[in-house]
Amino acid sequence: MKFTIHNNTFESIYVWPEGASGKTIILDASSSSTIPLKSRSFFGRSLTLSRNLDPLSGSKIIRLSTTRLWKSPAKSWRFVAKTDGLTVYSFHGTSHSSGTGKHVLIIPTRDLSTFLGDVEDERSLASLCLPGTHDTLAFYGWPISQCQFREDSLIMQLNLGVRVLDIRMAVVDGRLIAYHGITPQRTPFSQVLAVIYTFLISHPTETLVMSMKQEDFAKTPPATFSSLVRTEIYAGPGGMEMWFLQNRIPKLGEVRGKVIMLSRFGGDGSGWHGGLEGLGIHPSTWPDSSKEGFSWHCKETLVRTHDWYNIPSFLSIPEKVELSTKILLDKDELNSNPLNITYLSAASIPLALPQTVARGFGWPNWGMGVEGVNSRVGRMFLERLAHCPSKKFSEKGSKGPTTQQVTGWVFMDFFTDPECLAPLLVEFNFTPY
Repeated sequence: MKFTIHNNTFESIYVWPEGASGKTIILDASSSSTIPLKSRSFFGRSLTLSRNLDPLSGSKIIRLSTTRLWKSPAKSWRFVAKTDGLTVYSFHGTSHSSGTGKHVLIIPTRDLSTFLGDVEDERSLASLCLPGTHDTLAFYGWPISQCQFREDSLIMQLNLGVRVLDIRMAVVDGRLIAYHGITPQRTPFSQVLAVIYTFLISHPTETLVMSMKQEDFAKTPPATFSSLVRTEIYAGPGGMEMWFLQNRIPKLGEVRGKVIMLSRFGGDGSGWHGGLEGLGIHPSTWPDSSKEGFSWHCKETLVRTHDWYNIPSFLSIPEKVELSTKILLDKDELNSNPLNITYLSAASIPLALPQTVARGFGWPNWGMGVEGVNSRVGRMFLERLAHCPSKKFSEKGSKGPTTQQVTGWVFMDFFTDPECLAPLLVEFNFTPY
């Protein structure tokens, strides 16, 4: 039996494997080591990891029982522990991977409410990996319209690292109210403005991207909706000064403490300073549920987008995962720094409801059920961070780890299941490749 331990931190980690050949193993920063365990007994086998050479110094990270990992089904993965500034995961490398077998991944524990404070001002937002939520305010309408857990309120999402919001509104009695399709989601836009203002005032290093979409286009004229958005922003806390409304991709240093508008509304831009150029990032096209994805330009930046949501059934989950993550990984030879926007969400009635697609059902690790998009993507992120990506996500014919960074704005349903998705996405902003 062997374990490969990946230290994705910037400090050395000391490992004491019980029942292993040799003595203390020192894992240098950003390195990996394969540890053979002599005994095949299921009793007493463990790994002790510490930030200090003396395991009795009080800085012990964790004592990891290898029994649980040995017994767990193939392809499974789990969050193990979070302590002393470090987070530990365990997983099985997939059978298609260059790193098959059992793995332990150690990454820094970051404050997700302020993680952008550790990112350089000169970084373009196109070069970042930002967690987002699809239909951010869709807390009601189970099982058809609900896309987020009710306990994951807007402020909770922001504190858990979400930086890209998908706000969908309709006009009700002259006010903007959150909707998902025809289902009311109750939250007024004025409340959204108050929450993000409070968050940004207390977290001035952060920035938010807000995709704003009109849901009642069949009832309310686009110009009326657009005018009401502007009116409520102007009257809300922070006013227009809180917003970045230029039609270009900014650098992080330009937009700390601000909200970047991604406008999926607007008509002809009447009433906004500069017309369509004053509506923030304004897509020139957005085909409905394009399976292969589509591209458009925001000034000099190529924007690659994948929003295939109308999948036939849960049987299409593997294909959905492959296509929606492809743009996060594939480089464009002609465009060195494209902006990638992808939606991991999908839904159709009755065999691909939002929770079914995102979370799966049954016990898929034991061959009795279907693994959801979130779990599949989480394993892919773990393998990528551990430098043993599946060939499914690598260049054809690759025999070893690729060096491609994961960048993009990633919209998710039920993003806290599993809870590691946002932290793993955040970590790609700090991983040297």
